[in-house]
Amino acid sequence: MRLTAANQITLLRIILIIPFVLCMVEANHSSFYRYAALGIFVVMAVSDAVDGYLARVKKQATRLGAFLDPMADKLLITCACILLASQRFAVPGFQLPLEVVILILGKDALLCLGFMTFYFLTDHVRIAPVWVGKLATFLQLVMVASILIAPEMTQWLSGWAIWVPICWWSAGVAAILAVTIYIHDGLRYISQFEQQQNRQEDAEKEKTGKK
Repeated sequence: MRLTAANQITLLRIILIIPFVLCMVEANHSSFYRYAALGIFVVMAVSDAVDGYLARVKKQATRLGAFLDPMADKLLITCACILLASQRFAVPGFQLPLEVVILILGKDALLCLGFMTFYFLTDHVRIAPVWVGKLATFLQLVMVASILIAPEMTQWLSGWAIWVPICWWSAGVAAILAVTIYIHDGLRYISQFEQQQNRQEDAEKEKTGKK
């Protein structure tokens, strides 16, 4: 199978998670590694926008890309949240609250469970992003970047120390809204699917009876 340019960029984003994590592990001890982690993170965020542009505008959307793109985002955010919430690897003075991590990672866990449940009930694969889900991902990216630059920004902007908590709690609230909407849409689609299946079965029974 030939990979499109959008898929290649997505795969590159997944590969870049490895050096990002390695830099994050040392970020607490050295500003250089924190800057390097931030640089890699920015490259991954920009490449996310680029592969999205190629998929939509250049007509390079594929089923593989529809699966890999959100997976790349989730892997990146999961690694970043775990490290930023750890006492050992957190940015000094800006340790991510455990409650926010639970909200963000809990959302992804529930979505994975819902995806498997949906496939089990319908035997179909359906990936349909909603705007709240995209907003949640965007806020999570802003949250991570805000934390990584927080030590310097607090020296230049006094309000940055307040901005960072606003970022992480906004990301947590957006995660709750996103999972609520995904569950609602999933249940509605399953109900519609079951109704359609029942109508098809009734139609087949009518045909069988006429024969």
